[in-house]
Amino acid sequence: MSWIKDVFKKDKAIIGLCHLKPLPSDPWFDEKGGLEKVYEAALKDVNALQEGGIDGIQFTNEFSIPYEMSEPCDPCVLASMAEIIGRLQNVIKVPFGANVIGDTYASIALCKATGAKWTRGSYHGTWATNEGLLNSTCSKIYRYRHNLHFDDLKLIHYVIPESSKDIAGRDPLESIKSHVFLNKPDALGLAGLVAGQKVDAELLKRVKKAFPDETLFVVTGVNKNNVKELMSVADAAFVGTSLKENGIFENPVSKDNVKELMSAMSAVIK
Repeated sequence: MSWIKDVFKKDKAIIGLCHLKPLPSDPWFDEKGGLEKVYEAALKDVNALQEGGIDGIQFTNEFSIPYEMSEPCDPCVLASMAEIIGRLQNVIKVPFGANVIGDTYASIALCKATGAKWTRGSYHGTWATNEGLLNSTCSKIYRYRHNLHFDDLKLIHYVIPESSKDIAGRDPLESIKSHVFLNKPDALGLAGLVAGQKVDAELLKRVKKAFPDETLFVVTGVNKNNVKELMSVADAAFVGTSLKENGIFENPVSKDNVKELMSAMSAVIK
């Protein structure tokens, strides 16, 4: 049985993204507004997501651009994310996860510190990204999680990371087959090329057919118009761009957009 029901008390779940504004050490950090401005924006997004009826929330440093894909994240980013999520604890009413983009170790540390229930990342293969090569270190990540006595943390494994290509050119199902067999992912996640882009629906079906017992996430591109199509196959979805005001990536979350998506989702959620 999928762990989605244990966490969300329903068979399928929609997880809204709380995209944190640029953080200290990020190039576009607002020095004048400081961390308080980041917190205030996050608080508004959390309230809009929850008031709109979202099932869960994912905290991520989406605006730490350019992303640090081949190096450990700056410690100030990790500390700032923990500070923001910690301050939000008294208003968070739904299950939540967290990740630091490009740094799976930092993601696990952040989840341990804040009590997040899941994280997401690249745990297999070597990928060509816009920022260089991304190497996955599943063996070390699993041991790190275990040594933190945090085996309950769910790891959502990207089948193909966003904006990436397997340097070996393998078919996605072939590249992940041995990984699923040996490493027992908590879930598989499919993403489009960039934030907000719909996943390949046919690939989604292929993955579900090949691995029917795996929990399956849609990572990008879900909106009120395609949610029934995609979520009739997947078990859960991360949703960001379509929940923003006017569907613009940089904008704050719109409570009305959340309500519309969750209303459309009611046709497939039990």
